[in-house]
Amino acid sequence: MAPPPLLRLDGVRLTFGGTPLLADIELGVLPGDRIALVGRNGSGKSTVLKIAAGTVEADGGEVFRQPGATIRYLAQEPDFGDAPSVEAYVSAGLGPADDPYRVTRLIDGLGLRADARPNDLSGGEARRAALARVLAPEPDVVLLDEPTNHLDLPTIEWLEEEIASIRSAVVIISHDRRFLERTTRATVWLDRGRVRRIEEGFGAFEGWRDKVLEEEERDLQKLDRKIVREEHWLRYGVTARRTRNERRLAGLHQLRADRKNARRAVGTVEMQVGDTRESGKLVIEAKNLAKAYDERVLVNGFSTRIQRGDRVGFVGPNGAGKTTLLKMLIGETEPDSGSVRLGTNLDLAFLDQKRASLRDDLPVSEALTDGRGDQVMVNGEPRHVAGYLKDFLFQPEQIRTPVGNLSGGERARLLLAKTLATPANVLVLDEPTNDLDMETLDLLQELIANYPGTVLLVSHDRDFLDRTVTSVISPEQDGHWLEYAGGYSDMAAQKRGAQAEAKREAKADKSRAAPSPGAKPSASAASTKLSFKQKFALENLPKEIAKLETAIGKAEAEMADPALFSKNPDRFAKLAEMIEANRGALAKAEDEWLELEMLKAELEG
Repeated sequence: MAPPPLLRLDGVRLTFGGTPLLADIELGVLPGDRIALVGRNGSGKSTVLKIAAGTVEADGGEVFRQPGATIRYLAQEPDFGDAPSVEAYVSAGLGPADDPYRVTRLIDGLGLRADARPNDLSGGEARRAALARVLAPEPDVVLLDEPTNHLDLPTIEWLEEEIASIRSAVVIISHDRRFLERTTRATVWLDRGRVRRIEEGFGAFEGWRDKVLEEEERDLQKLDRKIVREEHWLRYGVTARRTRNERRLAGLHQLRADRKNARRAVGTVEMQVGDTRESGKLVIEAKNLAKAYDERVLVNGFSTRIQRGDRVGFVGPNGAGKTTLLKMLIGETEPDSGSVRLGTNLDLAFLDQKRASLRDDLPVSEALTDGRGDQVMVNGEPRHVAGYLKDFLFQPEQIRTPVGNLSGGERARLLLAKTLATPANVLVLDEPTNDLDMETLDLLQELIANYPGTVLLVSHDRDFLDRTVTSVISPEQDGHWLEYAGGYSDMAAQKRGAQAEAKREAKADKSRAAPSPGAKPSASAASTKLSFKQKFALENLPKEIAKLETAIGKAEAEMADPALFSKNPDRFAKLAEMIEANRGALAKAEDEWLELEMLKAELEG
């Protein structure tokens, strides 16, 4: 028997203006659930979470919250109120029975200063503080609205591990495909006011969604053909009895009403970059760049050569200097030392992650044109702002809407529209994926992949980087940056390979080190072959590693049961401890096997 839900929305309805935003929404959250809530920008995802959290009242339907269950909601914009410090703000989220040590652990784990003033935090720090407050009480249900926005990659990976370890049921809205694939086991699709659900993680969603939309399109085509047949009958075949005719005529009217009320899937953004001249083959050449602020070295001795058609990604923790390095490369910031040479015929279009070029008081149309009339030039041809904005899914009535009234996703689309209307052969995109829905991301990825010019891209979205860039520039230590061929996954693989090689060299150097004067050579140093004990370990460690991997897999499969925590919390806790212990043993066994393999290779010459 399935456990009762911790949270349930049943027949929830909400209307803004004439068209219902939400119609008969059904959403159940059981203990241990990991749910991705997906849908287009403006489909009502954030509103659903707000209704579930109790911060927005629905027009109708029922919201059930299990008595005694704790529910915590991460909004897109945190409200710090008058909290004097990060520690005070996070602690305010605890209940009387919650462990205050969790506050210290989360603040440390997220790299925050406990005594920092919340209102002085950067965007990334504010997001981390809000996450700490939501996670600190270990609630029964966690509702996360775009949790990865403004987070750097190390923090995103930390959050993935934290979600995997907690017992809370989790509902997540995110545009980060890789994050959703790694954290969810069910997917709820909010589309045109209604929801559909599959009991599979986000990795299975897009194929399933495409099949649903294809079936809908076929059904609409069948409806169109049926209407045509009935209209033909109305014109030429009304010869039978009156009662039957009236019934059939009423049916035709109903078919027409159904066709009129059928809500097709929202259109897709149509993107193209403003056409301009071709740049020279060399776009940027940098030699030995260096930059420091307040004695902190951000860039030290960096050199690169970027040519026409290259698509270069910049990754790294917040504060590492990605934007600083990028601005030095395009000539906006002077380096402390070194030189930058820009190629010929360069026309840059720059998308700023802070969206500073959008004034909240301006109407959408004026923000797009900077107040210069009602037309924009795209590919050398004038376009009326209404038609151009329609390509980016803006409705005609939104043209006069102040920018400050737009949602985060709408602001992102507006800035993208403004950037792409600029004639350019070099696109400079600083965190372009923030607040964009996945369909718009798909089109932006396609545009970048087919763009004939050069792209410089700062992003924390691993999937987006893998799909778009030809090389990745990443920080190492002490201001040194390295460029890796390929996307983010290629960079990560190359780093792992370099680390393994460095470890092997260090072991080899250690084993080759001469004994100190007067010291007797050890048995291991004098030996030219493995000892019996070492041979035995080398032969049996692979079996032990396989056994540990199997045990971990079985435990994780058992924990994947969403009802396990409510039915048997002791078993859930025991499995979590077992997985942690086995992972530690697995890492130790793998290290020991690697050391023995390197020693064997060295002894064999």
